[in-house]
Amino acid sequence: MSGARRLGVARAVVDDVLVPGDVEVTDGRVTAVGLPPAATGTAVPGLVDLQVNGYGGVDLLDADEDGWARAAQALARDGVTAFVANLVTAAPERTAAALRHVDVRARGEAATPRQRPDAPATARLLGAALEGPFLSPQRAGVHAPEHLRAPAVDELRALVGESAVVGLTLAPDLPDAVDVVRWAAAHGLLVSLGHSACSAADAHAAFDAGARTVTHLFNAMAPLAAREPGLAGAALSRPDVVVQLICDGVHLADETLRVALAAACGGWILVTDAMAAAGQGDGDYELGGRTVTVRAGVARDADGVIAGSITTLAGSIREAVRVGADELTAIRAATTGPARLLGCEQRGVELGRLRPGDPADLVVLDDALEVGRVLTDGVEVV
Repeated sequence: MSGARRLGVARAVVDDVLVPGDVEVTDGRVTAVGLPPAATGTAVPGLVDLQVNGYGGVDLLDADEDGWARAAQALARDGVTAFVANLVTAAPERTAAALRHVDVRARGEAATPRQRPDAPATARLLGAALEGPFLSPQRAGVHAPEHLRAPAVDELRALVGESAVVGLTLAPDLPDAVDVVRWAAAHGLLVSLGHSACSAADAHAAFDAGARTVTHLFNAMAPLAAREPGLAGAALSRPDVVVQLICDGVHLADETLRVALAAACGGWILVTDAMAAAGQGDGDYELGGRTVTVRAGVARDADGVIAGSITTLAGSIREAVRVGADELTAIRAATTGPARLLGCEQRGVELGRLRPGDPADLVVLDDALEVGRVLTDGVEVV
């Protein structure tokens, strides 16, 4: 077979199972697994991040085409081969401008080969998720309160239009929230609940209407209490709800994270909620037009509110394993889990898999779960 080459790994994660042996790639596709094993390392499907606000010094809400390219390249270098651009609450015209960039980039990737040997490899843009404006002022976090609004189907319909919006976060305790959940789910959006002071009853009503996940569990929501489990308790109790966790050593205490890992009936996935500072270091950055300062690895706004994270998705896998998650389960939570939650297979997107015939979107992890090599469509990321 022309162009065939082996990765030189000892094992691979295939269909969520650890398979001993090397992996062969030919012309951008996986052509064999379980070959005589080489030295060390584990090949896993490319990492999939469903919540990226920014990366590599770029805030996606206000990025130009060069900024989008730089962020996608930085994500790929850190092992993320596909991502959803998370657009935080902003003035309608700013959100619309960001969505135009998403549409142009997503359509361009669909119409032409995503990776070329003569161009820097980039992570695939899967579309945009709207985190707002339908959020509770009581749990707004760093979202601009002046732009928060009550849910309205007509407004969401206008925002989504023919654009590449794939997800939505909203607070189920707001007026007409359930109607918006029902419309969004019927039109193929991944509906997530978050930034909410809702009761468990509010949460259950929204889940019954089509919401399927929760944005950064335990953060920006009412706490779980003995007689009022709230959004967190309702989500953890349901086998049809996947919870999203930020494992960066900042957003969740170790004990809280262990409770979530043990209790999530519907399973859990990892997201970064990464902002522009991810992959950069301490300093001042933008998040949705607000200045966020990163000190000692923690991002906060001027009021001291935690504002996104600077972690990598591979770092989140390591953090989940550190607090007790099974290694294979943690890898699944950053690969096949997010791809399934987004419904990539139903959308015709080959993602989050490592089987003969699949695109060679792969990451090689060393024994410490550090990223060693990354391939996107068989092209080596450098």
